[in-house]
Amino acid sequence: RRQKRLHPGRSLYRALLDSVTLSDENVKFQIIHEDNKVLLQVEICEIESNIFRLKIDEASPLRARYKVPDVLTKEPTTQRLFISQKEAGILVLSSVSEDYKLQVTANPFQVELQSKGETVLSMNSNGLLYFEHLQPPPSDRKPTAENKEAAHDSSKEKQEDLGLWQEKFGRFLDIKSHGPSSVGLDFSLHGFDHVYGIPQRTEALLLKNTSDGDAYRLYNLDVFGHKIHDKIGIYGSVPLLLAHKPNRTSGIFWLNSSETLVDISTKAVAEHTPSGSAAGTAKQRAVPLTDVRWMSESGIIDVFLLMGPTAFDVFKQFAQLTGTQALPPLFSLGYHQCRWNYEDEQDVKAVDAGFDEHDIPYDVIWLDIEHTDGKRYFTWDKEKFQNPRKMQEYLRKKKRKLVVIVDPHIKVDPTYTLYSQAKGKGYFVKDRNGQDFEGICWPGSSCYLDFTNPEVRKWYADQFAFKTYKGSTNILFVWNDMNEPSVFKGAELTMQKDAVHYNNWEHREVHNLYGFYQQMATAEGLIRRSSGKERPFVLTRSFFAGSQKYGAVWTGDNTAEWGYLKISIPMLLTISMAGISFCGADVGGFIGDPEPELLVRWYQAGAYQPFFRGHSNMESKRREPWLFGEKNTQIIREAIRQRYVLLPYLYTLFYRAHTAAEPVMRPLWVEFPGKIETFGVENEYMLGNALLVHPVTEQEAKAVIVLLPGSEEIWYDFRKFKRMEDPGILKIPVTLENIPVFQRGGTVIPLKTTAGKSTEWMIDISYELRVALDTEACAIGELYLDDGHSFQYLHKKQFLYRKFTFHKNILSSSCTDESGQYHTTCVVERVIVLGFGQQPTFVTACSKDGKEKEVIFTYDMKTSALTLENLALSVDADWEICIN
Repeated sequence: RRQKRLHPGRSLYRALLDSVTLSDENVKFQIIHEDNKVLLQVEICEIESNIFRLKIDEASPLRARYKVPDVLTKEPTTQRLFISQKEAGILVLSSVSEDYKLQVTANPFQVELQSKGETVLSMNSNGLLYFEHLQPPPSDRKPTAENKEAAHDSSKEKQEDLGLWQEKFGRFLDIKSHGPSSVGLDFSLHGFDHVYGIPQRTEALLLKNTSDGDAYRLYNLDVFGHKIHDKIGIYGSVPLLLAHKPNRTSGIFWLNSSETLVDISTKAVAEHTPSGSAAGTAKQRAVPLTDVRWMSESGIIDVFLLMGPTAFDVFKQFAQLTGTQALPPLFSLGYHQCRWNYEDEQDVKAVDAGFDEHDIPYDVIWLDIEHTDGKRYFTWDKEKFQNPRKMQEYLRKKKRKLVVIVDPHIKVDPTYTLYSQAKGKGYFVKDRNGQDFEGICWPGSSCYLDFTNPEVRKWYADQFAFKTYKGSTNILFVWNDMNEPSVFKGAELTMQKDAVHYNNWEHREVHNLYGFYQQMATAEGLIRRSSGKERPFVLTRSFFAGSQKYGAVWTGDNTAEWGYLKISIPMLLTISMAGISFCGADVGGFIGDPEPELLVRWYQAGAYQPFFRGHSNMESKRREPWLFGEKNTQIIREAIRQRYVLLPYLYTLFYRAHTAAEPVMRPLWVEFPGKIETFGVENEYMLGNALLVHPVTEQEAKAVIVLLPGSEEIWYDFRKFKRMEDPGILKIPVTLENIPVFQRGGTVIPLKTTAGKSTEWMIDISYELRVALDTEACAIGELYLDDGHSFQYLHKKQFLYRKFTFHKNILSSSCTDESGQYHTTCVVERVIVLGFGQQPTFVTACSKDGKEKEVIFTYDMKTSALTLENLALSVDADWEICIN
């Protein structure tokens, strides 16, 4: 409300250009507010790879303001900026490459970022820079003329109740002991009218104008059964916004962990373009302009401008700052079966047996809160889980894993070791009076561990040690839930903002980081229990920028309705674009009972999404995949088996996400940046660069409208192998048996020839290469392979990274990364070439040692698909197949 009183117009801030200092690291100068005369320190620097950083803080604050730690992987390496122009009221800074210029205007203060003479982005051009400087409480102030005026102002403000020093929320009183400390800034994106990002919410892919008064809100909250199409924040926040136009993608990363609101307004503005005529008359044309206003409750302004120029460059730039997606253990890419709650050890065994009986692959069974002794985490219900270790040994023999829930709230119970230890060490978040903060959660009265404290994180990580976490084994992995943090009966069901954390920071400063820190500590605990050898798997509900470094996220408590299946696609695409590739939505919907058709359609969609878990609420009916009649069991089985066959491709995509920051699941526009028709598409997506997936999200659908982009592209039906006539908008008939999936010409997809009972059963299953030819009859693809569970790929370079190239009728296998060494007995057994023009006369395969053998093949005249069988070509060797 306070920031909204500042309307667009001339800014009251003026830059003092005579205060400019230039160093190798940055350019610094001061700006002053014409009314209150408070000085702010501005720092601008260029970071390698086309990133610019702008920081604004008080020049001499009453106390240090909160600066977000631990999210950036390291202090970024900066490059020297040069002053290329300095004259009355203007300062121009040039980057090393001279591709970029920053023009600082003194009065009113604004900054314009130009690329090769074109303005890409400007800051404070609407005059909405807002910075509440810290002040002593009214009672501590000496009566000066300025203070009298402030007192007069504050009495006026009291009438309008702007919550400067305290604020009421229902029956809650938020005492702001340090007073107002809000910050805000506006950005204008020139030529852009498509903006994306700032997860998490149940909203469309394209961000909408917020002129209706509803800003996008970044504030992590436990919202049970969240509404669809709502700008309110839910469980996670990544303050990253992407803007795209045909020739450029840019990003704004607003590094602030307090409650943040984002206003967006897109309009057309007249731009003068000089005409070529001798008279030199200028023409006017309308160009789009998107204004984005960021408003945060506290902290400083610390913003990174990611200049692309491509979407993949922006993803890399964001990862350079916050880290890439952790490479998950292979089992975690399989199917997960979860319910609140599987009752006891017998239930777990029965469900596990059900998968084998119905020949459905799965990798992990999950236990929710009821598995513990009275909601005390790191314990087991002694009646229901009498021998958890034996139960895990049973699962291990089946080559499967267990995930258990570990929430951040700790039951207030002096006889509970975890509670008494944490209390004794002072490890809980405090209330404003210095007592342990107590709130109600699943166990009843609970205290909340202060994960912002590195000592608490270290102690918490130690709790996962096998000798401490009794009954746990190395096939047990972890789910962090309720970590927004969720506080029943709290204001907005979360912790009060005036609660106090490590180093005396208030909860308002760190709120959006709480879940990030719990996942960080949990992942560290799982790594440490294996002495640093094994990769962890940790799913978290609450997240922030950088959470990708620690594991997976999901979209939270969705509902078993068609609308939630539909909205899950843009939700996952938005999370993926914000750096978190390992994401999924609860298959079937957590709340309620899905009709069989909806459940089937959700399995088909989930099978082609990064994190694949069926999950349901305790109020809902049991819904293991075989409970809906033989026909539906068969279709669900087929969907899950397709997932398992696809794992080599998926695992390779995760390696690309881990090493090159490429999202596993991505919107069409990312792959087709020049095709305007793709910019708003949210009902289909690309899985990597090779597969286009169009889930069926309408009840009783007989056909779907699919966009196959790119007039110069060739697309093939992934299952029927036939080439699609004319790309563009097509009406594709569908049955309940499957969903439309297409392979893009020019790609090679590695698959397994069949599915196994779980990922571990599939290690020795042979490979198939699906080669889809483009207009030049060429194709290229990759396969990444390692042991699937350890860090040996990193420490000992134990991996294989192969490249497959089809060119001039020769398919060759070569090494992509010579530094990797990993031996496998696996072979490429089958190759299917899609779009092969004519039946060959003979086909030969030659290995590196010059051995040549004739290859058995079949050619389908109808689909132009050439199938090569019984190849037995080593995955880890170079070879060629020549088709004549």
